[in-house]
Amino acid sequence: MQNDLTVSESLNSFYDQFIAQLPSIGMAILIIILGLLLGSWLGNFVRRRLAAKTDDPLMSRFLGKALKYTLIIVAIMLALNAAGLGGVAAGILTAAGASAVVLGFAFKDIGENFISGIILAFSRPFDVNDTVMIGDNFGKVKALEFRYTKLKTFDGRDVYIPNSDVLTTPVTNYTEDGFYRWDFIIGIAYENNIDGAKKTVLEALRKEPNVIEDEEHENFVIEDELATSTVNLKVFFWVDTKDFRKMALITKGNVVKNVKEALEDAGYYMPADIQEIKLYGGETEFPVWLSTGKGEKRAK
Repeated sequence: MQNDLTVSESLNSFYDQFIAQLPSIGMAILIIILGLLLGSWLGNFVRRRLAAKTDDPLMSRFLGKALKYTLIIVAIMLALNAAGLGGVAAGILTAAGASAVVLGFAFKDIGENFISGIILAFSRPFDVNDTVMIGDNFGKVKALEFRYTKLKTFDGRDVYIPNSDVLTTPVTNYTEDGFYRWDFIIGIAYENNIDGAKKTVLEALRKEPNVIEDEEHENFVIEDELATSTVNLKVFFWVDTKDFRKMALITKGNVVKNVKEALEDAGYYMPADIQEIKLYGGETEFPVWLSTGKGEKRAK
């Protein structure tokens, strides 16, 4: 009987304390809700204002998210205090500090990526929609998150690169200044005039509207190699990379076609490679079969 009274008294005492704590619990829930709403609103507000003032969507988005999550954590701590659970809030902070070393070793990569993300938010070699090469990954930058940078490759793949790798790997930016230099090789016959061929090639380059030429970006042609059957000329020309890489590839194809047709129209011959067969020994005859499509004919 005494045990029943003890249990009943405990339940009544818990009920009375719960009723007494309801206003505090309600206030705590209200603080969390307000924290979520205020954090989301302020995060979006800061993101929009920074994006408008700095023209840097990557940094503005990153800082907006950081502010949002910081306010949410502060709201949770305040809610615990309002609910009379200040000891719990202090315990969480103490445990977080005490476990920081252990978690630092356990989640070292996550920590590195997070810190790298903060560094990249303020200092990085690319912006949104820049075409970059990070390691072996080539594509357009689409997002900078807390742990990774997202690339969209030109064959449609989504690549998520850890921020620590972005920070420590050489990054090649193809669109920072908006220009890229293509080159290709074309061969002319040995009996052709080299200077005349180079002039013809440069004239063909000037006729292509998407080829860039100014004081800083000079197109030129050089003698590259004396090959087996041709004198190889190497053609260098500049293109706009704002629409890299499709437009740049189309421009290169147009240039190759135009140069080939211009050389043909000017009477230059572009022979195929000649294969030489050398016989060593006492051979006096070497039979050859010529195919005419209708049959074969043997010649000596």
